[in-house]
Amino acid sequence: MRHDVTIPPGLAAQAQLGPDWVDWFDRLPTIASDVLDEWQLTLDGAAMHGFASLVLPVRTETDIPAALKLTFDEDDESLHEGLALQRWAGRGTVKLLRADPNRRALLLERLHTQDLNGVDDLEACEIVARFYPRIHVAALPQLRTVTSYVDEWLTALATVSPGGPLPRRMVKQALSLGRDLVEDPDSTGRITHGDLHYENVLAADREPWLVIDPKPMSGDPHYECAPMLWNRWGELVASGDIRCGLRRRFQTLIDAAGLDEDRARDWVVVRSIINAHWSIEEAERARRDLDADEHAWITLCVTTAKAVQD
Repeated sequence: MRHDVTIPPGLAAQAQLGPDWVDWFDRLPTIASDVLDEWQLTLDGAAMHGFASLVLPVRTETDIPAALKLTFDEDDESLHEGLALQRWAGRGTVKLLRADPNRRALLLERLHTQDLNGVDDLEACEIVARFYPRIHVAALPQLRTVTSYVDEWLTALATVSPGGPLPRRMVKQALSLGRDLVEDPDSTGRITHGDLHYENVLAADREPWLVIDPKPMSGDPHYECAPMLWNRWGELVASGDIRCGLRRRFQTLIDAAGLDEDRARDWVVVRSIINAHWSIEEAERARRDLDADEHAWITLCVTTAKAVQD
């Protein structure tokens, strides 16, 4: 049976990222239709999406509400999402009901659409921090290490040209801190989510909130804090004191989770400068100047790295 699967415009826009995406979008309706048939699922609402995934509300053959997630098959970061969810077994996270790794298809417990964006940011930081010890369990051997990624990113960062939008002092600091962390055996061994922020925690029935959408790696729990700082940026700007707001978030996270402040701070600095450099790399690959949004993102990242050190 052919199902009418429509790719949301927000996801379809990723076709501009290259031919691999175009190819996936060409195949995606057929993949979705085949999985819906084979798993005896019925569409049950409008399609949703993440940056690299299509999410279809469905009902199972026994009329249980669920969500079918189909992920871009060139997305390396999400490769072992199903393995991590299986390892967590719903303890603080969305439950995995079924998986087909070859087609990057996951059948997930249906959660609500409400996320932590509607919760006071410091309360949200406390909620997320309480998930850290639950999800930072012993890493699976299949997971790539945080340090292998960071090592590659630092190699690229070391080539950044002097005089650009990234302060040279902060580039040198990120390289020094990052290399020390890469060499530290404590930087691996625990499952890290990789992108745990306000929108990746949804309201649920089993628990008030559950974590979704991991980019699982074998890493360091202290690596996890940074996304909670640079998301919901507009609220920090509106407060009139970005530095103070960032420091309150950071302190709330480490206090609620019992993390080492110095180590968490070092990871925030490293991740922030690496993230800023990605915008520079993207513009260089496209042989164009940085646009206004990229300049704003670089400023945001540098501001974050500075704030946790002041």
